[in-house]
Amino acid sequence: MESPSKRVDIVPAKRRALILEHLRVNGAASIQELADTIGGSQSTVRRDLEHLVERGYLERTHGGAHLLQPMRATFEREMTVNAELQHPEKVAIGREAAQRLSARDSVIFDSSSTVMEAVRAAAERDLPLTVVTNSLEIADFAADIKSWRIILPGGTVRAGYRHLAGEPGESFIKTLHADLCMTGASAVTGTLLTETSLEVASLKRAMIASARKTILLVDSSKFTAPGFCTLSDISEIDEVITDEGITQDALASLRAAERKVTVVSSRRLAGASLLGG
Repeated sequence: MESPSKRVDIVPAKRRALILEHLRVNGAASIQELADTIGGSQSTVRRDLEHLVERGYLERTHGGAHLLQPMRATFEREMTVNAELQHPEKVAIGREAAQRLSARDSVIFDSSSTVMEAVRAAAERDLPLTVVTNSLEIADFAADIKSWRIILPGGTVRAGYRHLAGEPGESFIKTLHADLCMTGASAVTGTLLTETSLEVASLKRAMIASARKTILLVDSSKFTAPGFCTLSDISEIDEVITDEGITQDALASLRAAERKVTVVSSRRLAGASLLGG
């Protein structure tokens, strides 16, 4: 039995992300194994598993759980859990992406968790920027940055997600001519980018079309089966920034499409190797 002194107080979203990551790597696990992984009690793990099962991440087995793979095409991760998944990789990608910004750029940021890390890294650079975003989280974070002008396009807040979609935001985005767009995607399959929501895909297409250059920020777990609806083809993207967990097959597809690909290491946040392009 685990001693209380070994347990770590972790917020629920972080615990659940650790459970999902363990199951992604190992396929299945017992409750005791998961308790050892997160440094918590078996009762805490049971509650987290019930939460993840109810929301479609997992399927319970006798004495444990296993990850549902592939997840349903319309499956959307909870915002708080998604932000914790592959977090070191997202931070590394975000820091690399922030280096693409120059003073007085106009930039469109979508609401993905990896783009949020680019925003955090950009704030450290203290560049004057004009920022357009549908993310309430990004807008809230950026509101105190005096050198940034923040523009929210409008729309409807989707239940459970702190971002705007639909009209009038989409029509407003289409009137813009921004220097740069940074966006994520639910999945990258070969050269196809997909999303789980029609409204989100439509807004992101408008963002991509309204910028002179678009950078796709996706951690390596996003190279998987397609989501519900098409976002775009990789040919509409100027650069992909991902992490070193990307498979050789996925990397080969991007290279064949003659896209610039930057692969970063979460172990060496300052390091990156340029491949292709």
